[in-house]
Amino acid sequence: MTLLRLAALFLGLLACPAFAAAPLFGGAAAQPMLQQGRPLITPRDGAPSGGASLFAGRQGGSLFEPVLRIYPDETTVEGPLPGPYASKAERVRHIIARAEAGRAGYDAVQHGARRKPPKRPTAMTLQEIYRWIDDTPGQPHAIGRYQFIPSTLRMLVSRAGIAESTRFTPDVQDRLADLLLLDAGFDDLQQGQITRTGFMNNLAKIWAGLPTSSGQSHYHGYAGNKATMTWARFETEMAPIFPR
Repeated sequence: MTLLRLAALFLGLLACPAFAAAPLFGGAAAQPMLQQGRPLITPRDGAPSGGASLFAGRQGGSLFEPVLRIYPDETTVEGPLPGPYASKAERVRHIIARAEAGRAGYDAVQHGARRKPPKRPTAMTLQEIYRWIDDTPGQPHAIGRYQFIPSTLRMLVSRAGIAESTRFTPDVQDRLADLLLLDAGFDDLQQGQITRTGFMNNLAKIWAGLPTSSGQSHYHGYAGNKATMTWARFETEMAPIFPR
């Protein structure tokens, strides 16, 4: 076959619609290399990130296991450090989040959850989170910036009167956490009814990653729990928010 005839045959194939529409490699049934919502590399089990889950008394794994950011394609959702003019609640929430969720922030999922949510937590509705919890029994389900466990999450959502169709946004998570701040005595502290130390100890009874004035987690030694910061550091960060 002459070079001229080969060139003519090649041009004829390019003009054929069936040939032009097919992918260059893999055939017509080939899937996209990057499928939506699927990371190219699956995070390894031992990925480092500190954190502790909320409340004691649940079953299905250690209360203190590192949370894991499972959506490496999005930027860190944790915001900048709150300035001195931020609200007191915002500054306290930031301290809690550092102890509980680390850099994963509002999209934190407890590392011990072997079956992860299908989407970033902030992209899920509360109903979708409940469905993930129900569909994956026998594993920890602490989720979000404040590592809410299922019973606590449902209780807070009910108290706040939030519809299950609501997305688990940063604003929603902050709103739920504020209810726990009230339970710990946030208003009582500002009215002088409890001390700052008392408030801090109350917070440590809610969030296992925070230390009590003993220097240890309120749940130290229970299912592997321990504080993720020292009492001195906790005191240093709380003192400017609530001066004596």
